[in-house]
Amino acid sequence: MPSQGAYAGRFAAGTSGCIVGITVPIYLDWNATAPISPAAADMFARVLAGGPGNASSIHRVGQAAKARLDDARDAVAALVGGDAAEVVFTSGGSESDNLALRGVLAAAPPTRQRLVVTALEHDAVINTARALAAEGRPVTVVAVEANGAVDPGRLADAVGDDTALVSVMLANNETGVIQAVDACARHARACGALVHTDAVQAAGKIPIAVRALGVDLLSVSAHKFGGPHGAGALWIRRGVAVRAQITGGRQERGRRAGTENVAAVAAMGVAAHEARAAAAAGEGPVAARRDRLERELLAAIDGAVVNGAGAPRIPNTSNISFPGVEGESLVIALDLEGIAVSTGSACASGSLEPSHVLRAMHLPPARVQSAVRFSLGPTTTDDDITIVVAAVTRAVARLRRLSSGRR
Repeated sequence: MPSQGAYAGRFAAGTSGCIVGITVPIYLDWNATAPISPAAADMFARVLAGGPGNASSIHRVGQAAKARLDDARDAVAALVGGDAAEVVFTSGGSESDNLALRGVLAAAPPTRQRLVVTALEHDAVINTARALAAEGRPVTVVAVEANGAVDPGRLADAVGDDTALVSVMLANNETGVIQAVDACARHARACGALVHTDAVQAAGKIPIAVRALGVDLLSVSAHKFGGPHGAGALWIRRGVAVRAQITGGRQERGRRAGTENVAAVAAMGVAAHEARAAAAAGEGPVAARRDRLERELLAAIDGAVVNGAGAPRIPNTSNISFPGVEGESLVIALDLEGIAVSTGSACASGSLEPSHVLRAMHLPPARVQSAVRFSLGPTTTDDDITIVVAAVTRAVARLRRLSSGRR
């Protein structure tokens, strides 16, 4: 395999991603964080270098900052197919999910306090649901199918007259499986419930149209589609009551207090504009390379299996189990060869608990423990796939020999 140094120049030039201070020749962990786009990084730097400016101030400097927010609000609204006035800026996907769940329940009448979520939601939703349950809120967790999809009929059975909110993610961060949110929303709204979708992994990968989805709230996070960390948004359909969870000033029309992070939000706007264009362009080479990666790994490695295969998936994501190998060991082995992948959600990094998503799919424990997620980006190349297939094949063979006691 070529040395890390052979790839350093290409990586630093931005053709495969970039992490400041670290040279990673092949970055296949875009679902954890997409490299910030050059245009978004340029906007971030220009706003920071432009001097002070509070978007709530009425003088010219303050109004210049407000104009940055307005431009970004327009871009995020266009990304999800909503109106600018419906966009609330947050610190990221987790805050957006919390504002949706906690904010709707806090504003709901006493007769509608039930929260319904699916078993495969991101930690930002599932752990918030657990916290709300511990606080005494009624919570229902809907089981999912073996392919990682939610059955809208099963979800409909869980929704009743006491349901305030149903939360179904648009695309799963671990398997990439796309959920039938529109069908789920029809069932939920027929019972008078509001619907939230975590679209953090979908934004920029597939087109999003909130009206067609039929949802009332939708979460996105900038760093998943080429923006900076620390910026996100919650789209709230006009007329939906959401109680602020951060109180103070009247920023964000009273729905999220605190001086806005103008530099990060402005950069998010640039990234949102680019992400919308990328999603509209279709799956293209990213999907072709993901499919090639799966095809060649399954052909080269006995027992390898794609988790979520057969269900619709976002084009960049592949979750593959390699029985006989611990997923964490394989991630480390590949990291030593200059290849960045993960075992699942970055938010669960450091946890010894197996993936709750794969367990919810009723996969055998050995298949859960041996799973690795590969998430590609638009700068992933054919050469990257060739190198990764060879490296994974070698690493799996070596790890299997070690686990069997052979050298």
